[in-house]
Amino acid sequence: MFLAVLVSVLALVALVGIGLFVFGLRRRLIQRSGGTFDCSLRWNVPEEPDDPAAGAPGGKGWVYGVARYSGDRIMWFRVFSYAPRPRRVLERSAIEVIGRRTPEGEEELALLSDAVVLGCLHRGVRLELAMSEDALTGFLAWLEAAPPGQRVNVA
Repeated sequence: MFLAVLVSVLALVALVGIGLFVFGLRRRLIQRSGGTFDCSLRWNVPEEPDDPAAGAPGGKGWVYGVARYSGDRIMWFRVFSYAPRPRRVLERSAIEVIGRRTPEGEEELALLSDAVVLGCLHRGVRLELAMSEDALTGFLAWLEAAPPGQRVNVA
């Protein structure tokens, strides 16, 4: 009986170790080609409510991730996932910047400490990206560096 419990515990520890190793390896593979930055995402954000008493979503809906520049697209990967493919792909020509703001209320707890929230539209879907000031500068420069003739709206 003791041997069976010991083997089960060792197998469980080995599986957890392998899972953590694969988790770290995935992050390394995402970052190996360069051009990555930490970026939280909130997808399909509702318009601000007309009634202030109704309240905004606050810090809910944010997902921590890593974004990678890939030509005219940004590939966004969830950090806490084993999926090898990006969760979202944002095309430069389809991104329209609405505005920027600092995190408010519960968002300060949900996001990284130096985050700036950038409101965007992507193919009619409202989304918010939260990134550091340095990453924001790079992101806006990438948007403005679109090839001639491509519509770019940077607020």
